[in-house]
Amino acid sequence: MFLAIKEIKREKLRYGLIVLMIFLISYLIFILSSLSIGLASENTQALESWDAQAVVLNKNANVSMNQSVLTKSDLKNATIGKNEALVGQTAVVVKNKKRPQISAQFIGLKKNQFIYHAQEIIAGRKAKTKQEVVADQTFKIKGYKLGDKLALNGSKKKYMIVGFAKNAKINIAPIVYGSLNSWKTLRQGMPDMQASAIISRNSNYKYHHADSKTYPIKTFINKLPGYTAQNMTFELMIGFLFVISLIIIAVFMYILTMQKMHNFAVMRAQGIPSGTLVNATVSQAVILVVVGVVIGLAAMLLTAKALPAAVPMSFTPAIMLSGAGGMLLTGIIGSLIPIRSILKVDPAKAIGE
Repeated sequence: MFLAIKEIKREKLRYGLIVLMIFLISYLIFILSSLSIGLASENTQALESWDAQAVVLNKNANVSMNQSVLTKSDLKNATIGKNEALVGQTAVVVKNKKRPQISAQFIGLKKNQFIYHAQEIIAGRKAKTKQEVVADQTFKIKGYKLGDKLALNGSKKKYMIVGFAKNAKINIAPIVYGSLNSWKTLRQGMPDMQASAIISRNSNYKYHHADSKTYPIKTFINKLPGYTAQNMTFELMIGFLFVISLIIIAVFMYILTMQKMHNFAVMRAQGIPSGTLVNATVSQAVILVVVGVVIGLAAMLLTAKALPAAVPMSFTPAIMLSGAGGMLLTGIIGSLIPIRSILKVDPAKAIGE
């Protein structure tokens, strides 16, 4: 460690450039990871707030709640206990003459079921009548206020915002919570339709009747449009960044090691063991990575504070630990590549030169 620190102090510019490269890579990893988690969260915020564990849909709906319709026949023998709730979902375009137009998902609920009670209201109150709705906080950010009257899908009927809810998004779209009867009006489907789905907090809940089928919540989430492809894209990019950081650290350490071979030979001739030289090389890489990652973390914290709330970024402790740990691991692996050359150095030949 002493040799590593002494050399870094002597060659500030050279090692400063390596730290700069590590900082840029770690900063990009933190940003992409935060965006990945943030976007994934916007797909499932509502499901997580409901603590959903199972969902019953029409088996012909391709595991999509938006396309599913459950009729009286489908729900004939369904058990709806305290852990189950009927949900109606349909896409809507929210319009108000004084506010921006927003594409959203209308979720119809029953007041006596758990999802209605699980709503986390940050302003106002829960909807009590058919003409009242609770909107996701996205509407508040975009200028909507309590008491605003909304037209949904161009209908003449107006709905009044009486509250704003936290974590009310599904498949990235903000949710407008209303009554199940209002959903039936907006859906305009079969006359005997009752809901889009049964949501259960019980992972063991099963119901199969007529065209109904029960799915685990993980299956439902993975079938959300674009969810799996989006996550795989981010994971691939982050993986490539780790590989790039490994290559950069390995190349730099190898070049620096080759430039110091004569010095290593002299040290070996003086009786300094190979382990000390190897330890100095690995320690050097660890110090450089730690400094670069710490600067990257500081820059990421400033970025997270500066970005507007509309940006779906979630910089969590898990991202900090996994990103920093991954960079440290690549740094150690990269520093091990030139070790073979250090162990094979010929003191007599190097001194002779």
